[in-house]
Amino acid sequence: MQCPFCEHTDSRVLESRSTEGGQSVRRRRQCLCCQRRFTTYERIEFIPLTVVKRDDKRESFDRSKLLRGMVRACEKTGVSLDRLDAIVDDIEAELHQRDQRKVSSAEIGELVLDRLKNESEVAYVRFASVYRQFRGIRDFVDTLEDLQGHTSPTRYENGTPASASV
Repeated sequence: MQCPFCEHTDSRVLESRSTEGGQSVRRRRQCLCCQRRFTTYERIEFIPLTVVKRDDKRESFDRSKLLRGMVRACEKTGVSLDRLDAIVDDIEAELHQRDQRKVSSAEIGELVLDRLKNESEVAYVRFASVYRQFRGIRDFVDTLEDLQGHTSPTRYENGTPASASV
């Protein structure tokens, strides 16, 4: 590691500490030449994911954009922001584990729907209506029929889980 003060390349590590929930390591170092101390961070380098949109445009994966869409779908459903953040973490980790660095927006949408199905029926239908570009009542009915075939997710009434089945 090159010293930021004298540019000497030899230093010793004085202390190492995990940061950012284990996603990086913070190291306190001391230059063996000038004796000054400095801090370095070691992080896993992720090769960025490219999202291929419906119109074949490409853009970098943006977790905040994904989270925003899910928050919008989950408004007033009782699904917490912490839970949505965990779902986004899960989806992002799954995408990074793939061999391909390109992923279609359709694949991401299906991953979101798969997880929302287990969280809230209302959120599932809201997200599906935008993602699948519903054009009429028939699209909603088809989606609701698909949901009825699935084990009923937790229902919420006034922000608290309800025990009744759909």
